[in-house]
Amino acid sequence: MSQQADEVRNQVRDRYAAAAAAVTTGSSATCCGVDPDGAAQAIEVGEGFGAGLYGGEDRDALPVEAVAASLGCGNPIAVTDLHEGDTVLDLGSGGGIDVLLSARRVGPTGKAYGVDMTDEMLTLARANAVKAGATNVEFVKGTIESVPLPDTSVDVVVSNCVINLSTDKPAVLAEVHRLLRPGGRVGVSDVVAEDHLDATQRAERGSYVGCIAGALSIGEYHDGLTAAGFTDISIIPTHQVADGMHSAIVTARKPATDSCCGVHGCCTAQEQPVDLDTTVAEVKATGGCGCASSTEG
Repeated sequence: MSQQADEVRNQVRDRYAAAAAAVTTGSSATCCGVDPDGAAQAIEVGEGFGAGLYGGEDRDALPVEAVAASLGCGNPIAVTDLHEGDTVLDLGSGGGIDVLLSARRVGPTGKAYGVDMTDEMLTLARANAVKAGATNVEFVKGTIESVPLPDTSVDVVVSNCVINLSTDKPAVLAEVHRLLRPGGRVGVSDVVAEDHLDATQRAERGSYVGCIAGALSIGEYHDGLTAAGFTDISIIPTHQVADGMHSAIVTARKPATDSCCGVHGCCTAQEQPVDLDTTVAEVKATGGCGCASSTEG
């Protein structure tokens, strides 16, 4: 990891650690407070972010600390296709709001995981799971570029305004593809930039830790998902968070059967790869197909 990327990650970790501490202790007058009845107040965030993006029914069903710690830019669970018995993973799970909502949707035969790199947020999320009586949840420590779960172990990946914080988004999208079972789904809320804004213009509109400077453009997001092997990609802006910057719902699907034709080991017994030196990444980048029948002359 480069020094700059390492610095950004540390800034993100510090910000979310402070947010978790504020919710837990109610000690910050400028970031978080406590109602007269002792309930934690939501952290103050920019317009277009926070717990207000969740419906009252969702908020009322969860511990107040889970709601107060919400720093996202949408409600991915509201538009994500979750079924009874699904296994769900939330990238950057924070105080656990999306994990707990997912756990309710998938029921006792399902499972909801959350991954976060911040110890303070993990402690808060685990406490919230106990308060919610959620027995089908698990929070694990890790980064969204390297999740400590097995290959093809989840049916759905969700995330709420976290992928934009990564300094290696291709690694995140590749990791999502690795974790999903064939036919698995992606349902993400994230900040995206209009395609005409370059990196400098995005940085002028907000900081990296404020979920603005690191945002991909809509076209870049689509291309990144395609390169990672996803299909049925949809990126729908929902509301503006800065000039030319929008919260968006991003959905995609991992194909039910991976197609990596042209790559040694991916062809059937009756086929041979056209080019033994071709890599999976190269095949996906060119969109070509390179398997031919072994009987062809």
